[in-house]
Amino acid sequence: MRDPLPPNLFDPACPSAATPFQIGDKWAGMVLICLRDGPRRFGELRVPLRRVSAKVLAETLRALERDGMITRTAYDEIPPRVEYAITDLGRTLFPAMDACRAWAAEHLPTVESARAAYALRGA
Repeated sequence: MRDPLPPNLFDPACPSAATPFQIGDKWAGMVLICLRDGPRRFGELRVPLRRVSAKVLAETLRALERDGMITRTAYDEIPPRVEYAITDLGRTLFPAMDACRAWAAEHLPTVESARAAYALRGA
């Protein structure tokens, strides 16, 4: 018999609680990839991210800006123009993101098989 898991296994002060980039975040990684080759406007981001609502995209952009992953530059023009660009800090995420993509490319068929088997069990 194994020892029970301790209630303080995850320290509330652990730096991982403040991790700015959540692996499971659905849109942040895609936004960063869209900005990989240079600044983009909100409308430009909406094209490849067409499944995300404007509200969620705006929230994602604000969160990435808050955490220093992107910058938001508003130009004093008529009509107003705003561009988003990835920062040097944001670029440091690409190796980890590339590793996750490589893992998915190798293991996705196994994950899909497991999902299908799970569904067949009626769970």
